[in-house]
Amino acid sequence: MRIKAATALTPDGWRDDLVVTIGSDGRIKAVEPAKDHASDLSVPVLLPALSNLHSHTFQRAMAGLTEWRGPAGRDSFWTWRELMYRFLDVLTPDEIEAIAAFAFMEMQEAGFAAVAEFHYLHRAPGGVPYDNLAELSERIIAAAGDSGIGLTLLPVLYQQGGLDGRPLAGGQQRFFNDTDSFLRLVSDAETALARLPGDAALGIAPHSLRAVSAQSLAEAAALRKSGPLHMHIAEQELEIEEVVAATGARPVEWLFDNHDVDARWCLIHATHMTQDETERLARSGAVAGLCPVTEANLGDGIFNGVDYLSAGGHFGIGSDSNIRISTGEELRQLEYSQRLKHRGRAVLAEPGGSVGRRLYDAALAGGARALGRDSGAIAPGKWADLVALDAGRLAGSGKGDGLIDAFVFTADSRAITDVWSAGRHSVQAGRHVARAALEARYARTLSRLTQLS
Repeated sequence: MRIKAATALTPDGWRDDLVVTIGSDGRIKAVEPAKDHASDLSVPVLLPALSNLHSHTFQRAMAGLTEWRGPAGRDSFWTWRELMYRFLDVLTPDEIEAIAAFAFMEMQEAGFAAVAEFHYLHRAPGGVPYDNLAELSERIIAAAGDSGIGLTLLPVLYQQGGLDGRPLAGGQQRFFNDTDSFLRLVSDAETALARLPGDAALGIAPHSLRAVSAQSLAEAAALRKSGPLHMHIAEQELEIEEVVAATGARPVEWLFDNHDVDARWCLIHATHMTQDETERLARSGAVAGLCPVTEANLGDGIFNGVDYLSAGGHFGIGSDSNIRISTGEELRQLEYSQRLKHRGRAVLAEPGGSVGRRLYDAALAGGARALGRDSGAIAPGKWADLVALDAGRLAGSGKGDGLIDAFVFTADSRAITDVWSAGRHSVQAGRHVARAALEARYARTLSRLTQLS
């Protein structure tokens, strides 16, 4: 396929009148001046598409159901989590697949070409193992196949209810694997991923310091010598207090003191860090996995963005709980949180530079690194992860970095006309090509879940 772009963001900056050729392998074959080249489609604005580095797709079906204040006490992440556990405990494999496919479709319509699914649902309700350990991993894989999104699957190791080693209870029992069963699960998931196109990838995800022992974390980190390694860290102040009480160190501090954290690591949230922790994370080459919309929704706190970026830190964005799926809104929320914290404007921009461009560039590079995905640029050899914008829906200067500022700060997903995931043209004229079927299956799932409530 050949795409003619009136203007496109390339590694050499903005270039006008280009033709981008996508090869049969899903990679960009050529980027050439439009003169003397025919095209199959013309678009006003073409950008590299972002990767979503953190998602729990099943939570999409509970979006909007937890915005009630409890009868007593203060609502928090922890009260929300109890509701989430009760919700997930009724989901069947068919429903998990239907919800995932719908969420993946929405991600593409929002401008994400790929996703890292932090997948911790492994067992049936009550903790009963399926005959096929990778049953639910295969459902996520099937959902990715139905939507066409690029998938990095992250099977999650989750073994205990806290740093005191207490057993899992209630909905958490669906997460459990011992070391042996987790090894088999990862192996089976890797085999199943071969059903997807060649851009699919596998990583691993020890859930958090509270959910795995120090020994299990070391074993998980050693399980695969390359490929993505993700974990939650320092999201909640209560979590930090628990880690300090058990280990004598803060979560990020403990992790860096006990592991060689490098560019294959993605630390999700990292919301509450000291200055020393912030600088250590920035120097490591690891990616801070930021989910600003979810972090705001759950009242997590505000990431130390100014100091982290000043120290050269890498970050990407994720939709996490999927309460709202929007590339622009994640970046906007990140900048606005910093403006509120520092009481200034254009806080995360370079001096004299565009906020939107800096955030978009950083999220492109950080997301690709976190997914282990050869994407993030309109350049020959890269996966053809691309997004086209309707310039008529963008306010502002209408050219160059102003286009990205307009997309991030003034527009919504209706500005997105087309999305390609490794060359798969899944969104056309603003609508996913399989929306009708995926939406109908999702609606049937919601209908049953509503009857249970």
